[in-house]
Amino acid sequence: MAVSPSCNEAETIVDMCGQISRGIGHNCPASLIQLAVADCLYDTVRELARIMEKKAAEYGHEIYLISDEPYREIVFEGVDAPFIAKYYPNTITCYSFSKSLSLPGERIGYVAVSPSCNEAETIVDMCGQISRGIGHNCPASLIQLAVADCLYDTVRELARIMEKKAAEYGHEIYLISDEPYREIVFEGVDAPFIAKYYPNTITCYSFSKSLSLPGERIGYVAVSPSCNEAETIVDMCGQISRGIGHNCPASLIQLAVADCLYDTADLSVYEKNANILYDALTGMGFEIVRPGGTFYMFPKAPEPDAVAFCKRAMKQDLLLVPGDTFGCPGYFRMAYCIETEKVERSLDAFRKL
Repeated sequence: MAVSPSCNEAETIVDMCGQISRGIGHNCPASLIQLAVADCLYDTVRELARIMEKKAAEYGHEIYLISDEPYREIVFEGVDAPFIAKYYPNTITCYSFSKSLSLPGERIGYVAVSPSCNEAETIVDMCGQISRGIGHNCPASLIQLAVADCLYDTVRELARIMEKKAAEYGHEIYLISDEPYREIVFEGVDAPFIAKYYPNTITCYSFSKSLSLPGERIGYVAVSPSCNEAETIVDMCGQISRGIGHNCPASLIQLAVADCLYDTADLSVYEKNANILYDALTGMGFEIVRPGGTFYMFPKAPEPDAVAFCKRAMKQDLLLVPGDTFGCPGYFRMAYCIETEKVERSLDAFRKL
């Protein structure tokens, strides 16, 4: 959101928008102002930076700007868009490959903080605590990537981008990969092992997903020996695990998973359920990308407000999760890791919606 410098009470409006706008966390040490920029003139960016610096001095604390960066690359021929952090150091840069690569529903991206940003290390640490799947134990910025059915060339391109950015920022960038989904793929689908293509990968695995044992919190974190500071990261993961009590699962379940290391749940059931839902829901008019694996489906809601749709679905005993929770409004997530008979019974409920 941008306010022209010639607008009446421009500085007051910028201040109020900063307080009101989504993206302001109450856990940060200073105010946050969210700015989504796509095709933005350089002089406007410089003026906004000037206003924020002035307001920061006036209020006596830093003002942080959140820039939604994928739009900066989605520009037409002859159009240029500035990199906001270059003009305003206290910028928190957000990037989503789901937008730049046109992959709706694929929550792949990163949050980057310039080393010149005030309290940069603290912000990186807090982002790590806030983000699902990102731990605050790594020595540098983290990029979270959840990959299930991902083409190899896409993984190579992501690795290239991260290596380039690491060189640009002057520090390592670590990638956290949620790996059980790599094994939950359907016939004819292959998914790459991310650490093979990007050495600075921290691999997480949960047997509760691969073996379909909801509630059994047992898994592992693996760091490639070729990962920078691998021994330090392994040591820190061990200390954190002990501190939060996740390193002592019952002996029985430890022995059980030892015998199931190369097994998965019956994926044919997942695939059958996915096909039933996909065929039926697309026949009803739902827009869906056919899953290549896992036990989730991410259809587009038949109305703009996915939250309202999911609330209506509850009246039909359908428990759906609005995509707003995952940063993808207008869509909803549903799980089909249940008996096929329940999947079939759910279709009448969908028809009533």
